[in-house]
Amino acid sequence: MRRTFVPLACAALISSLAQAQSPAPSATTRPDVNVAASAAITPQTASLTLSAAVDTALAQNPQLRAAAAELDANDGALRQAGLIPNPVLGVDQEDLKSGTRTTTVQLAQTLEMGGKRAARVELAQRGKDIAALDLVARRADIRASAIQAFFDALTAQERVKVVEESLRIANSGVDAAVRRVTAGKVSPTEETRARVAASTARIDLRQAQAELSASLRALSAVMGVAEGTVQRLDGNVEVLPVAPSAPDIMARLPDAPAIRRAQLEVQRADAGYSVARAKGVPDVTVGVGARRDQTVGRTQAVLSVSVPLPFFDRNQGGQLEALRRRDAAQATAQAEELRLRSEVLQMADLLQARKDEVEALRREVLPGAQTAYEAAKTGFELGKFSFLDALDAQRTWLQVRSQYYTAVAQVHRTAAEIDRQLGTTTDRP
Repeated sequence: MRRTFVPLACAALISSLAQAQSPAPSATTRPDVNVAASAAITPQTASLTLSAAVDTALAQNPQLRAAAAELDANDGALRQAGLIPNPVLGVDQEDLKSGTRTTTVQLAQTLEMGGKRAARVELAQRGKDIAALDLVARRADIRASAIQAFFDALTAQERVKVVEESLRIANSGVDAAVRRVTAGKVSPTEETRARVAASTARIDLRQAQAELSASLRALSAVMGVAEGTVQRLDGNVEVLPVAPSAPDIMARLPDAPAIRRAQLEVQRADAGYSVARAKGVPDVTVGVGARRDQTVGRTQAVLSVSVPLPFFDRNQGGQLEALRRRDAAQATAQAEELRLRSEVLQMADLLQARKDEVEALRREVLPGAQTAYEAAKTGFELGKFSFLDALDAQRTWLQVRSQYYTAVAQVHRTAAEIDRQLGTTTDRP
């Protein structure tokens, strides 16, 4: 009995130790996600460019690290799916008396039939493909968010300059009004109005500075750096992106992350259907062992084969569920393509319309408003216009400039959103 039991037990023990001592898979190094602190890009506190902001966001944003970790987790799922079932070591003893007992030791192994292992591996591979695409989509999303936040902050920085100039103009208006009141040319009411306008300009300046601080904090959050790291931006907000044409959009649409993910979901659903079909095929369990019968005084070999009889359960419900999920995934992929195509084409039209608005403000409205203000200011200093005329012209000019920068910010935000939807990973100038 010992000659039979010991070799079987040793074989099972060695097999278990071999499985336990196999090296664990190391984390995959992602060339597209750099999480090492030594490789992180430190933004320049004096002046931050768009490319530096994007590079820092891609290197330090925690959402990208989370997506990379999720992709690494799928490596473990893929490895687990390829493993075969463990053998089973069983010991059966009949009777407790030494002279009449019978002891059976058997090692059983389940043989998966119907391609179950290959189907599981295919399903896990599809999950890993989706995780890899999610990482690509997350990079495009972080890049677009960094671009949007950068130009929002850059526009806020320009608005601060506009309001500072407005305050300077208001203070000069106060000086001019004081001189005219002192000379007896106008009523003291004009001086009061000028001082109210200067106070309003100071309030506007504080609001603009608060908006700039909020925009810089939002940019720092996207970049994954501490608040206060970014103090000033270096860029030209008036350099507008090119609006993509309809043929260009249609050419780039198949590579959009949302569409590619929907297509991969169809493949994963198809792999899930293959797994459900494979589960309908019964597995075969084979065993080999030895029986020691003390009543006859000898050891006998034991062989066994067991197969479930699929009379009732052939995984019919699981197959139907997987089949309908595959149909649903196909319909969802078609709907996603139609939705994305419509939304991106609409955003492209909106981008072009906003660029036209910016160009009209730049070439026609802004010069006219500035000319009207300068004429009103000169006329007030010469006594030809009242202060109300000069103040109205000044407000119109400043409102037009604020409208101009708002339109510029909308252009950059729309362009970044198009890049986000299409999955573009190329920096814009």
